[in-house]
Amino acid sequence: MLTPIVIVSGLFLAQTQTAGTPAPEVSVVPSVDLDRYAGTWYEIARLPNWFQKKCACCVTATYTVQKPGQLSVVNECRMADGRATRAEGVAKIADRKGPTSKLKVRFAPAILSFLPFVWGDYWILDLAEDYSHVLVGDPGRKYLWILARQPSLPEETYQALLRKAAAQGFAVERIERTPARQ
Repeated sequence: MLTPIVIVSGLFLAQTQTAGTPAPEVSVVPSVDLDRYAGTWYEIARLPNWFQKKCACCVTATYTVQKPGQLSVVNECRMADGRATRAEGVAKIADRKGPTSKLKVRFAPAILSFLPFVWGDYWILDLAEDYSHVLVGDPGRKYLWILARQPSLPEETYQALLRKAAAQGFAVERIERTPARQ
């Protein structure tokens, strides 16, 4: 069942731009094979954000290739009362000439897709060679996720990803681990 989280998730994407003097650009991996990236990812940790406040545990993101350069996105989680919530969206390569590691994501209704502010940045900052874990953020450094193909991640891998995020200027001291179960 679609909930207001669909629209709310879409609207957060408009918030990825920050005002003021731009910081050095966040760096991304050179390329991503979207066919290999497709599938289910478990959220291991995230920077707190308003559109996921109701997510108490069991956060997943499932990507399915729709056509070259475009993925469907289904984000799911369990709320504190045990109910599941879900948001459906679309991800696409941000620039056909640019790296496949810079995507734009939209959770707003498709009819609004012509509006640039409904698209948010989803940048792949680090990706395991075997596609077992990934570090995702945005150029404004407001959003950050550590995702893995399994519900848990070895501590040394988790710490290495935190160091990589910190080196790019993300506020890793604010990161919260995501419970795999409630």
